[in-house]
Amino acid sequence: MASRDKQLQAIDRLLTIMDELREKCPWDRKQTFESLRHLTIEETYELSESLLSGDHDEIKSELGDLLLHIVFYAKIASEHSSFDISDVANRICDKLIKRHPHVYGDAEANSDVDVKQNWEKIKLKENNKGVLSGVPASLPPLVKAYRIQEKAAGVGFDWQHIDGVIQKIEEEIREFYDEVNQKSQKRAEEEFGDLLFSLVNYARFMGINPDDALSNANQKFCKRFVKMESKISDRQIEMSQLDLDKWEKLWQEVKSEN
Repeated sequence: MASRDKQLQAIDRLLTIMDELREKCPWDRKQTFESLRHLTIEETYELSESLLSGDHDEIKSELGDLLLHIVFYAKIASEHSSFDISDVANRICDKLIKRHPHVYGDAEANSDVDVKQNWEKIKLKENNKGVLSGVPASLPPLVKAYRIQEKAAGVGFDWQHIDGVIQKIEEEIREFYDEVNQKSQKRAEEEFGDLLFSLVNYARFMGINPDDALSNANQKFCKRFVKMESKISDRQIEMSQLDLDKWEKLWQEVKSEN
């Protein structure tokens, strides 16, 4: 691994390149906070996918792309005398020190749960707002549900034992089926949302990130479906000729090959 001096040199190199691009490249010179925003979101999702893949070379590349965006925003801000990269770095350093009193102060934290609870309490005092105010409105619903529950749990609003979570899931399933049987589409949709929310809560208790779990499930399904398509093509079969039993047999065949 590179020494601290080498790491600082690499960051300085990036800052220098950013200065040059902002001055000499028409595209880079044209960019604003607004124009970069959607690109940053895209880069964040690409980083997320690479993290799930476990490909360290790809992770390194995607982290670089995201780091570029951070430097880019700071450069634009510096041109308007608002802030620069040092302000960004110092702000997060100050925040980390303040929110880790068990490291930089005299507070105690004997577990990661204690740390998270202290973090939320400190944030609440800093912002002087509601507990859920720190959850961005634009988060994807699954991620947002997880963060809402974390925030609420951070101030003590949580199940004491996982049995309560399981009972809640069973309750939500019954309520969902009741509305399905009543043929109430709107109410069924509402109850299905409640069921998903309770499943996210169960995942949280189990230490499972539901967004990662669903992303992995999506990738697994797509991989297997592509293999089925390949087999169908090799066997010169029309998809329209496959009934449910044949689809299931093909699925199990592909599944057994993993």
